[in-house]
Amino acid sequence: MNGILFRGEEVPEVKKELLFVDGYNMIGSWPHLVKLQRKNDMAAARDILLHELSEYAKYENIEIRVVFDAHFVPGIQKQYDRYNLLVIFTKEDETADSYIEKAVGEENQFITNVVVATSDLAEQWLVFQRGASRKSARDLYKELKHTKQKIMMETSEYNLKNTRRIKSLSKEQEKQLRDFMENLEG
Repeated sequence: MNGILFRGEEVPEVKKELLFVDGYNMIGSWPHLVKLQRKNDMAAARDILLHELSEYAKYENIEIRVVFDAHFVPGIQKQYDRYNLLVIFTKEDETADSYIEKAVGEENQFITNVVVATSDLAEQWLVFQRGASRKSARDLYKELKHTKQKIMMETSEYNLKNTRRIKSLSKEQEKQLRDFMENLEG
């Protein structure tokens, strides 16, 4: 048996990873986004946040839903896929917290591991009571930075390996190329 017996049926042990992110909470906590917030450039802060979370989601193989309060973009309730993330703007009188609480209750299933990223302590306790894990904005920021470092290292290793493979110049050709470059600079 490769899974867990549930209601008489075997289900896989591997859980789908689902991360809910309180968007404006991250913007108000991550140093480079706080700078944009202080300049009143929320659109740029949102775009950078979404771009960074997209890279993180792809590399870590998790589904991310980013929830923004509608009070910064009044009059809309909207959700759309952007950067391979589900981006949600709540209804005008609905907070990101209340949206996330409701969604966690619906999504926290046997085959889904739900995590909520927010630094709002009250929100953390509420989602924890509903069976989700919690992660602070600071912890998510650290994980994101760590993932970026891993991506950079893997990219450098890949480029280094490929550079060695395509190097087909003889010693004489390398010398001629160096001499040519020196003459250009010279």
